Amino acid sequence: MPSHLFADRPAQPPEPGSVDALISQTRRLRGEVDAVRRDTIVDEDDAQGRWQRALCDLAVHQLDDLGRHLGQLKEGLPTGPALDGSGEDAAEADPAGPEAQQTRIGSAEWDLLTDEVNWSEELFQIFGRSPEAGPIPLDELGSTLFSEDQPLLTSMVTACLVDGKPIDGEFRIVRADGLVRTLHMRGEPVLDSDGCTASMWAVFRDVSELRRSQRAVRESGDSLQRRREIAQTEHRLAVELQEAVLPPWRGSLRLPHHTTGALDVAAHYLPAATSALIGGDWYDALELPDGRSLLTVGDLTGHGVTAASGMAMMLGALRGMAMAGIDPGPLMGWLNQLLETSAQPALGSAVCCRYDPARRVLSWAQAGHPAPLLFRGGSGRALRPPEGVLLGATSGAAYGQAEERLEPGDVLVLHTDALTPRSIEFGRADGAERLLALAPRFSAARSAQDCVRMVVEEFGVGEREDDACVLVARVGG
Repeated sequence: MPSHLFADRPAQPPEPGSVDALISQTRRLRGEVDAVRRDTIVDEDDAQGRWQRALCDLAVHQLDDLGRHLGQLKEGLPTGPALDGSGEDAAEADPAGPEAQQTRIGSAEWDLLTDEVNWSEELFQIFGRSPEAGPIPLDELGSTLFSEDQPLLTSMVTACLVDGKPIDGEFRIVRADGLVRTLHMRGEPVLDSDGCTASMWAVFRDVSELRRSQRAVRESGDSLQRRREIAQTEHRLAVELQEAVLPPWRGSLRLPHHTTGALDVAAHYLPAATSALIGGDWYDALELPDGRSLLTVGDLTGHGVTAASGMAMMLGALRGMAMAGIDPGPLMGWLNQLLETSAQPALGSAVCCRYDPARRVLSWAQAGHPAPLLFRGGSGRALRPPEGVLLGATSGAAYGQAEERLEPGDVLVLHTDALTPRSIEFGRADGAERLLALAPRFSAARSAQDCVRMVVEEFGVGEREDDACVLVARVGG
């Protein structure tokens, strides 16, 4: 705001051409922002969507105010106290149309020598006061304010009249009809030729809608930040839980130890492209007390802490029952019952294999899961699956069990469903064919770890919609 205005100094209007260009730009920008606002879909549970919509609302309000101010600049400073731009020409210059009229600007002048008070028509509307009731004297203006805001007005007016300081502050008023409005007041003393304060003028701007939009942006932003912090915490917990539950071994594992016909085992976890999507995928391999070995992969529906904790429950139960000697088919039945009675119901798929190195026989069962792939002599095929529905889908479901005799050099591949996801380019069957096409390379591989590396090279490139696991077991001689 400029320094103290003298009563005899005329105001000079700005060049209309430059203001017209700004008005046109404001109109165009306001229309573009409003289009974005209309296209923003607001979901009650979408914190980010609410925040984006609130930002658009705030931008529209601010552009409305800018358009009004530019309209006033185009018309120039009026000769009277009416600085509200409420005439027909000012309305035509408003780029935002009727909606912008919600944010009003009014003006007032208090003559300290004659006690005369002049209010613009718009200021009467802002205060909800009829012109017949007359303007409010300066010493009574504080009676319309919230009690906690009255000291601020008193301080600003005193500093203006006594020290010649400009007024720039914001307060809330209660109108005669009970409505609460937030006003921004800017004013200055008007000095006479002797440098004494002759009067005080002020411009009042109703910023209620603007402040409401700013609060909405602030609150929705805070809500979004809280949700992000919660999501980060849950993601960290899910990662820690997953790392604690999945096997600690890296590289190749020999099962069982110091036995002919043992398995060379390696596995790999492929994360989703979005780090927040920690799922319920698992893999495991361990030696059983009777010298046989357990191989398993599986997947629970869902993501985050719920899926990771469910995976921990299922894998812990599977390990315990396998160590107790329960066959793969009955074991699947018990897992189904466990998932069915869980406090957090979910669906799951799994394959469970038990390998006997003495006989080189693989006994296995599956629950709605891709069958293991067997690679031998440079070619591959999927094992014929026994009966088995998804875990948690049907109460009392029965799960069959199959056997497959393995030979030295055979490679067995177990994987979760998302390793070969459906896409526009490839169906799931195409993904399985891509896995089987690795047979010649598997035949030349020297270890299970080499085979895993080949799978990752084939399927681990590019963004994944979901996480996945792959486990490879190579039969020794």
